Amino acid sequence: MEAISLLPLMTLLQLVFDTLLGFALLWLAWRALASPELFQAIVLFIAFGLLMALAWVRLDAPDVALAEAAIGAGLTGALLLATLARLEVKNRAKSELEKKHEVRVITEKSKHQTFFFLLRMLLFMVVATGLVYAVLTLPENTSGLAMPVLENLESSGVSNPVTAVLLNYRGYDTLLELSVLLLALLGVWSFGGIPKPYRSFPGPVLNMLSRLLIPLLIMVAGYLLWVGAHAPGGAFQGGSVLGAAGVLLLLVGWRLGTRFVGLPLRITLVFGVGIFVSAGVVFILLGRQFLEYPPSFAGVLILLIEAAATLSIGITLAALFLGGRPEFRRHK
Repeated sequence: MEAISLLPLMTLLQLVFDTLLGFALLWLAWRALASPELFQAIVLFIAFGLLMALAWVRLDAPDVALAEAAIGAGLTGALLLATLARLEVKNRAKSELEKKHEVRVITEKSKHQTFFFLLRMLLFMVVATGLVYAVLTLPENTSGLAMPVLENLESSGVSNPVTAVLLNYRGYDTLLELSVLLLALLGVWSFGGIPKPYRSFPGPVLNMLSRLLIPLLIMVAGYLLWVGAHAPGGAFQGGSVLGAAGVLLLLVGWRLGTRFVGLPLRITLVFGVGIFVSAGVVFILLGRQFLEYPPSFAGVLILLIEAAATLSIGITLAALFLGGRPEFRRHK
């Protein structure tokens, strides 16, 4: 009887918590966009990502929560902080003449600021109105695709519905996501090599933490890869943790050896996409559809593709944090 009487109280507490969480997300999003200080905006963005991961947990989506916490808050925040540091270095290197010229240009353009602000607010209202209309017109009762996914789960090769959708039923989208991540790195590399090699002095605390955390992060990445077949986890979650280990290595001053900078690094970066595409082409040659896995080999193929994707995602994220194309340097 006591357990039954506590149910309304627990429901009320959950409702209050979810309401506060929703308002906190809106407030952090607004503050991150409106903050005049870039560092403060980045910190607010990281906090927003952490609360968003908690929101996904409340929505019973642990897979998305893991990816949001690792990529959305962790690695993306690290990339933004690294970019901010580079911007500050470049701004300090500018001459006073350039700064005066920038002030004059900004003053000349101040007349148009009000117009562009009103235009942005108009576009914001249009998008917000469309989203509200889409939510309010959703059908009350819909079957969705959950039942078809569960009915065909045995033939997918895995027992986790999310992994089945991402690597089997919806393999095209996952392949495109890997390709977009690779294209993002190529875009960063197109700006040239690393501007200036620098030596890092991490200090005893970061040095000790790196020795403890990097092996642990690699083990966690392998665990998330393996457990993704039947529990929350998978390639993106494992790859993001592996990328975090790479970022930590870069922070303590580690750099890739010159013999691995060229072809070996590029092969590793395209390994995930290459295995994915190769598997699809082999199925076409065998008379099947692209990425149509045979049920008897689906589990092994998904594990192989996810292992390659995990390695490529981790190396790609760490290379993005480096901020430039590694160049081969001969020792003189």
